[in-house]
This record gives sequence, structure tokens and C-alpha cells, in this order.
Amino acid sequence: MTDTVSTPTSPVGATEILLGLNTFGDAGVDADGNPKPHARVLRELLAEAELADAVGLHAFGVGEHHRRDFAVSAPEVFLAAAAARTSRIRLGSAVTVLSSDDPIRVFQRFSTVDALSNGRAEVMLGRGSFVESFPLFGLDLADYEVLFEEKLELFDKVRAQKPVHWEGRTRPNVNGMSVFPPLEHHLLPTWIGVGGTPESVLRCAQYGYPIIFAIIGGEPRRFAPLVELYREAMGKYGHPMQQIATHSPGYVAPTDEQAREELFPHWLAQRNRIGAERGWGPASRGEFDAMCGPEGALYVGSPETVARKIVLLKQNLGVDRFDLKYSNGTLPHESMMRCIELFGTVVAPLVAEQLAGA
Repeated sequence: MTDTVSTPTSPVGATEILLGLNTFGDAGVDADGNPKPHARVLRELLAEAELADAVGLHAFGVGEHHRRDFAVSAPEVFLAAAAARTSRIRLGSAVTVLSSDDPIRVFQRFSTVDALSNGRAEVMLGRGSFVESFPLFGLDLADYEVLFEEKLELFDKVRAQKPVHWEGRTRPNVNGMSVFPPLEHHLLPTWIGVGGTPESVLRCAQYGYPIIFAIIGGEPRRFAPLVELYREAMGKYGHPMQQIATHSPGYVAPTDEQAREELFPHWLAQRNRIGAERGWGPASRGEFDAMCGPEGALYVGSPETVARKIVLLKQNLGVDRFDLKYSNGTLPHESMMRCIELFGTVVAPLVAEQLAGA
């Protein structure tokens, strides 16, 4: 479970952090308040990826979901289209729900994106925090754990680009077959997305993959013990150190007040809709404002405010990469485009300047 070919996921050092974007293709509303067709959301999403590339951001990731409020159910199809419209930015999932997919097909689709993008593809594997894909594809939620364990094991064997020998109970065995197309110059960069349990961290380290923590509540600095656990476990398993990343929601506007006022109603509606499904109590403006504060998990505010929070994240956790989930519920496409532009043209230089002078 170690790379035999180099991958572009080596740590970046103490005075640098890579900045990327994540989205689920949130299905918003039009100017009249009517739900946007998913097709329109996907076309607007392509424009957002193009802009992210144009302003020099490091990565653009789209998350897989199978429900009305998110338009991306086939990340690789979208990424293939984005590959033809971009030139530098890395293109990946955020995340691919491996438990309800076939690991061989996942690899084949991402190796195809890698070819079309001239080596810019990456995949983030996870179990997903939504479970609609399980009944949709005829899977039993009682197998939640074993599905991910077995499919991750098979994916790792396929990723090595050698004849695959694998046995399990969640799909037919593979007896010495090769999987095509292979990547040209490296192994497929493969992340594991985790929600914050030690077991998930140790599983990622066992395979020697880079890790991304989804920090959507609480204080990011409280993830420090898990970050340290990952570093220790990578050494224990004899793997070279890989990048550590975090993912959090956020929104950038010219001023703090404008960013909060524009985002709050969209954040609140989405938070309470999903919260009602999961048995959470209703959210409040006070909760939102606290999460937007210097130690909170929402990266919301002016470019200067968001830059300071990213620098603090680097100082507290030593991460190599930060991905901003810039789409939030029914936030308008035009607002997201401005957020992307500010994130790339103002926030990124401010972060680089402050880290260089630290």
C-alpha cells in the first residue's frame, strides 16, 4: 500500500498552503424564486470551475449526492467537461461515495479524467454523510462499514496499476485481471475524506493516502489531536508523509457585514432543512455569527477576514491545503462567482503574504 510512482500530494512546507474550492452543485432558485433546473445548475457550475482556474486556485472538487437539493450525481462526467475548459487547476471529487460504487469503475472514470486533463485528476473517497445512494443502488445500510472497508481494499489494489487479485463478499472476486486505462506518469492521487473519528484517520494512514478533514462545526483547532494521530500513524505504517487538508463552508464578499448578511438566509434554510432530517434543533443567527468568528468553522467575511482565518488554520494545524465549500443552499450563482474571484485574486495573495512574513 505504498506508491511506486510519485504523486503530486507531498507536503508543501510551513510557509505555504494550497487553496481549493468544493461544491455539491447546490440547486438554487432563479430571480423569481423558482427552483433552478439541475441542467442549468450544472452549466453554471462549469462557469464557476472555469473562473476558479482563471484566478489561479489549486483545486476544484465536486461532491457526489443523489437528492433534489444537489445537482452533482456523476462527478467524473462533470470533471471531464471541466477538463476541456480549464488548463491548470486540479479536478477532483469531494467526495466519491465509494461504498455504493464499484471501485474498478471509479478508477477507470478518474483515470479517463486524468488523461483528458493532462494529469490533473484526483479522487477523494468517502462513505458520505448522506445515504440516499444505498437504497438507490440496492445496497443494505447494515453493510455500511464492510462495504467501505472491502471496496477501499479493492480500489487500492486497482490503483497500483498491476494485475488485481482480490476476494471479498460485497462483489465478485477479481482473479489477476488488469484495469485500463492506466495513468501516464503517476498513480492516481487519492484522498480519504474523514469526519473526525480516530478510526477513519487510522484507516487513511494504513493506506498511506493524503487526508482531508471535513470541519463544518465547532473549532478547527480542536482537530489538532487527529492531525497529530495521522502524522504518527503514517510513520508507524512506514509511509512517506502526504498532504493534510481541511474543508469548511464559507463565503467571501467585499466586507464582513455584506458577507454575513448575504449568506445567512441561505445558510439558515439549508442548515434547518438538513437538520430536520437528522433530528437537530433549529439554528439561530447567534450560532451563525459565532461560527463566523475567528475560531469558528465558517470562513465568512471580507478577503482580509477570511485570509486571517486561513493563516490561523495553518498555524494551529499545520495543514497543507484548505478547500472552501463556497456553495451554500440557494446562494445565487452571481454571488458565488464574485466569491470565487475574491478568493483567488485577493484572499490567496493575502494568505501567501502573511505566511511568508510569519
